[in-house]
Amino acid sequence: MWGVVATALAVLAQLTVVPGPDMAVVTREGLSGGRSSALRATFGVVAGLMVWGALTVVGLGAVLAASAEAYTVVKVVGGLYLVYLGVTTLWQSRTRKESAGTKPVSVHLQGSSWRAGFLTNLLNPKIAVFYTGLLPQLVPPGWPTAPTLAALVLVHGLLGIVWLGAYSLLLTRARATLGKPSIRRILDRITGTVLFGFGAVVVAEAR
Repeated sequence: MWGVVATALAVLAQLTVVPGPDMAVVTREGLSGGRSSALRATFGVVAGLMVWGALTVVGLGAVLAASAEAYTVVKVVGGLYLVYLGVTTLWQSRTRKESAGTKPVSVHLQGSSWRAGFLTNLLNPKIAVFYTGLLPQLVPPGWPTAPTLAALVLVHGLLGIVWLGAYSLLLTRARATLGKPSIRRILDRITGTVLFGFGAVVVAEAR
């Protein structure tokens, strides 16, 4: 039984640390707004996971995963949102002015970092597929399904906070160097291209 628990934790940890749109968004927000923005994006990402987790526990996630039309709609909208984030990041890299200091100028409105992280995961139907397809298989035999699923979702969220939170701190510790205009433009272009690429692939898969 405890072997199954260890396997579940290992799977959740692997899913957490694999780079994806959520890390790209945290990078984007951290470079633009600093540590607070990166952490807000992190909590937004986890909030999106919690929504999918709650839907999975009550059974609604399986409905979406089983509906080709609904899945496609969410997939297209999510892909277009990532494309939008990528394009705006690339545009900011083109219009960024050289400055004498090294501190980046935040282009964020209050709450936009959290919202970017939240929508990135909320509009990611692959999370629903993972939660409804794989997560139930991680429930140890004999354990109550709904409470155990809820616990696994909470563990996944905590792992996300620890991983992305640590990444945010490391990222913003190097902000004085990364915030130099020439380096910042390069990082913006890399991040924007990654976000655009993720979004384009998602939209292409939905066709």
